[in-house]
Amino acid sequence: MTTVTTTLLLDMLKYKRPEGSDTQKEFCDLYLKPVFGEPDVHGNYILDVRLKNSKVNNLMFCAHHDTVHTSEGLQELSIQDDIVSVVGSNCLGADCTTGIWLILGMIEANIPGVYVIHAGEEIGCIGSSALVKDYPLWLTSIDACVSFDRFGDSSIITHQMGQRTASEGFSKSFSDALGLPQLTSDSGGSYTDSNEYKDIISECTNVSVGYNGQHTRKETQDLDYCNLLLDHLIDADWSKLVFKRDPSVTEYDYYDRSSYDYVGGELRKPWDNEGDDIDKRMDLYHLAELVRDYPEEIAELFYDWGITPQCLLEEANIDDFRFVDFNHRKVG
Repeated sequence: MTTVTTTLLLDMLKYKRPEGSDTQKEFCDLYLKPVFGEPDVHGNYILDVRLKNSKVNNLMFCAHHDTVHTSEGLQELSIQDDIVSVVGSNCLGADCTTGIWLILGMIEANIPGVYVIHAGEEIGCIGSSALVKDYPLWLTSIDACVSFDRFGDSSIITHQMGQRTASEGFSKSFSDALGLPQLTSDSGGSYTDSNEYKDIISECTNVSVGYNGQHTRKETQDLDYCNLLLDHLIDADWSKLVFKRDPSVTEYDYYDRSSYDYVGGELRKPWDNEGDDIDKRMDLYHLAELVRDYPEEIAELFYDWGITPQCLLEEANIDDFRFVDFNHRKVG
């Protein structure tokens, strides 16, 4: 009988793990060290489960062991209709606890691959970026880096921060290998550890694991979906994977397609400051997209960080804005 059960995931989700916290260390000692052994000098836990004479020896599966909690310790969970949420905390932390849980299940099932649980993803991917700089020998044989760190239940990420990190051929073959047609190509990825490997590994993706509302107090985890995903990962036919992308070639999705966008029915440039480098312009554009599409989530995040409306006005040097009250009357 497997030890990687829903009960294990629920136990793991109770740990609030900001990078460098005692609770993070306790979590790693309890759940990671017995499987991976000691971490590397950067705090990454690495386990090579590539079988001798196996045709499937070129895959890397990863997650991260820090969360965006604003405090450490244990938290209370609520479960309703197989959906987990948190009680009295700034986030659930399924990002990326669910990814770790999936990896533990794959390791127990002896699925071939190199497994890495990174440190410090939430504060700038410090563990993965350091590992890339070290460039250990095993990395030279890896053709695909798969992060389990995406919200929802339908994404196989092909682009992160607007840059292609995985080919369409790989995305389709990954869905076919798992036998999950609901997982399809998604070019709207933001940034996670797999992005750090895009210049040295052919296919770098991020796969939906069933959480939503990440980084907010409204974060949830769908238990039915993550159990379904684990079953399909264990039964996957990895020989179906194809590797198409040339990591030495840079391809921007947004800027290759057009330098214009339709917003509110009007054609406009997304960012007009041509003096900025393309990476900065792209970051600014995607930040504007996030604020436009997720205003309540962004507002809650700012509030949790202690950023007030007045602070934003001052920092952005905005002096012609007046707030409205709940009756839509301008105040201030």
